[in-house]
Amino acid sequence: MTIRVVVADDQELVRAGFVAVLATQPDLDVVGEAADGREAVDAVRRHRPDVVLMDVRMPRLDGIAATREICADARSTTRVLILTTFDLDE
Repeated sequence: MTIRVVVADDQELVRAGFVAVLATQPDLDVVGEAADGREAVDAVRRHRPDVVLMDVRMPRLDGIAATREICADARSTTRVLILTTFDLDE
């Protein structure tokens, strides 16, 4: 069984890194990418992935709000894994 994944992160290099790592796994298939929460919601509706790797801090719609929208869809079986990195000195 192949697990279908959408990667959502506003930092292109971070997103590309996750995609590169996931591509090395034969049982994972990256079916979509998103640079913000709105794109993530749209990608989930379009691709119906099994899992979304979702950054918390993104423009237009943050990862928490995007996760709420994804989980509010009663037809969705997509699981959301929230990821974030931040500097405590901000």
